[in-house]
Amino acid sequence: MNYEVVELKEKKVVGLTARTSNQDENMTKTIGGLWQKFYGEGVYESIPDKNNDCSIGLYSNYNNGASDAYDVTVCCEVSEIKELTTDLDAKTIDAGKYARFVVRGHAQTAVADFWTKLWGMDLDRKFSCDFEEYQGGGDMENSEIHVYISINE
Repeated sequence: MNYEVVELKEKKVVGLTARTSNQDENMTKTIGGLWQKFYGEGVYESIPDKNNDCSIGLYSNYNNGASDAYDVTVCCEVSEIKELTTDLDAKTIDAGKYARFVVRGHAQTAVADFWTKLWGMDLDRKFSCDFEEYQGGGDMENSEIHVYISINE
């Protein structure tokens, strides 16, 4: 898979968080439930000060790399974090070097295929913050997703 190395500035995000792992039989259900609530219950619309119309799937707070538990946050980037309702979390995407992949296709299947291929790559991952940035438009069938994987310097 082709990627480019990019240097990102810190990003502030607000959204819904759950803890899961790749070994959790309910992982897909957990992540899917966050996305459903984020859009289906109006959470996305309720977040003030969005920087753009992209949504983000953030993976952070890893234990032992990807082999153990991590946080998944369905969120959007904001210019500032204001007082949050009890179900919303604020997170920071660390500044630093990332491998940036561009994935196109059906949002769910293209991203699932991407992660399967990534796990087989010899990439010097940092396991700090990794995220999928879904470009605006909302076309599930023909999505463009930018995936950022934190890498060591």
